[in-house]
Amino acid sequence: MDLLTQWLGWMPNLAPGLVISLQLTGLALLIGFPFGLLLAVMAEAKFLPFQWISFGFVEIGRGLPALVLLYLLYFSLPDAGITLTSLTTAIIALSWNTGAYASEYFRAGLAAVPLGQKEAAITSGLTGWTGFRIVILPQALRISTPPLAGLAVLVFQGSALAFVIAVPELMSKAFEIGSITFEYLSVYTLTAVIYGSLTLVFLGLVRLLELRLGRHLLRN
Repeated sequence: MDLLTQWLGWMPNLAPGLVISLQLTGLALLIGFPFGLLLAVMAEAKFLPFQWISFGFVEIGRGLPALVLLYLLYFSLPDAGITLTSLTTAIIALSWNTGAYASEYFRAGLAAVPLGQKEAAITSGLTGWTGFRIVILPQALRISTPPLAGLAVLVFQGSALAFVIAVPELMSKAFEIGSITFEYLSVYTLTAVIYGSLTLVFLGLVRLLELRLGRHLLRN
């Protein structure tokens, strides 16, 4: 059978899995980025309990591989009387992992805001939370955006790990096709092409974003 014809024949079966992968990625980013920002703000707070809470979430999220975190949540929570669907578990695990890494990018962005900007905010009477929200945070977000966009690409690739807890994403659909046809090499090659193609598109968009933000920061 012609390889291209074979691949085209499999696409209708792979497409629903790709949709799940993209949805999983989107939800992990939608939850993980705000969670990471919250952890970064808590880490910079002068209230020690906030710092320790942030430290705990970040160290667990970064210290444990996403696969281990998936297994822990999926198989351990039922022992505590908490039963979640595989998709919900994957969203929680990937969001936690994303938030932990994003918090470090946000903290780096906050640290990169020039001291003069912070002093200008105080001089203008914008102290405390008001100065942070109006002056510091917008600049930190601009600085953090390129690495966060790169993190989004890694989250998309990492969504394939959800296969191990039976989330019907792209890798799961590829495995189903391989189990039926025994054409594992061919179907996994197609899956790799799909992941690689979308990753290249995402990386191109990240590069454009970096160039635009770079010009904006130079003007300011």
